[in-house]
Amino acid sequence: MKRIPQRMGVLATALALPAVLLAPTASAAPVRLSLPAPTGPYAVGSTDLHLIDHSRRDPWVPGTVRELMVTVRYPALPSGKPKAPYMAPGVAKVVAEGDAVKLGVEADTLDYRFPTNSRLGAPAIVGKRSVVLYSPGGTLSRSHGTVLREQLASEGYVVVAIDHTHEAEAVEFPGGRVEKKALPPSSVEVSKRVMETRVQDTRFVLDRLRLSRVGMFGHSAGGFTAGETMVEDPRVVAGADLDGSMAHSQSRRIFGRVADEGLDRPFLLMSAGDHSAASDASWQEFQRNQRGWTRETRLPDGEHFSFTDYQTLLPQLGNAPAAFVGTIDPARSVAIQRAELSAFFDRYLRHRSSDATSVPLGNAS
Repeated sequence: MKRIPQRMGVLATALALPAVLLAPTASAAPVRLSLPAPTGPYAVGSTDLHLIDHSRRDPWVPGTVRELMVTVRYPALPSGKPKAPYMAPGVAKVVAEGDAVKLGVEADTLDYRFPTNSRLGAPAIVGKRSVVLYSPGGTLSRSHGTVLREQLASEGYVVVAIDHTHEAEAVEFPGGRVEKKALPPSSVEVSKRVMETRVQDTRFVLDRLRLSRVGMFGHSAGGFTAGETMVEDPRVVAGADLDGSMAHSQSRRIFGRVADEGLDRPFLLMSAGDHSAASDASWQEFQRNQRGWTRETRLPDGEHFSFTDYQTLLPQLGNAPAAFVGTIDPARSVAIQRAELSAFFDRYLRHRSSDATSVPLGNAS
């Protein structure tokens, strides 16, 4: 099956798969989805923050200010608090409807409201913690990176995941208001604005939560976002790109400062399938210009969405499409990713843990 070039542009559409890749289910009974439990020594707490940037107009919806939803995962005391759902109701509905069409299943078989391994509002363990930001792939939800975020939180990190409103398929705000994707037709100019907006979103979160000396990682366009943010903002001291290009696009650099300029801080590149520096000119250019530490690691039997929760969720629905998550054993894939990211951030954040910052765990509107 021809490889789907999801990583080649900022505006890659989530789940751009040929239907039907999974056999239709015989009934409409929802599949009981779940995520693997994190393996760190701490319980994980979760809280959502509604952040409003009153100084910035939304670039996609005229007449509105820029609003973001972020989720903070953190090391917590054991608690009887309810488990956080994987997605908010409005987001779960939109994502399920889109996924069902692509995967050839009934929409009501996909219940993305299943419980995660995090407890809502669980008491945080007192003390300053190293902070890591997460940016999802193009059109994806911040929820799609929950497995890796819960793992880092269970190891003692505070992990802040950002939804990029009106680029993501859906974002739910307090009161149940759902804002859907509102991007114009794809073009280079729109792609530039997407990346500029993502970087501005990230820097606003850093400002609003008063963060400094943080790490950042992201999948696909989120990895590109991490690199571009680091070019502009020295508060991000270590970054990782999970199978995304380091420019728009991977075949030739149309735009992207990080590939052209490199960084003086450490940056980890992770790829899957036939994607690597050997096939991605933007990675080659980045490596030529990179002045800080860098390393490339690859899952040869994985695929682009192996770096999202679909790696563990799709096999629970039936025969997972190889073009989407590869042929790698899901547990092995998750274990490798957890180990790589933890080792990277341990090395470049925790050896300076005395400088780590902490974030407020209440509503920060």
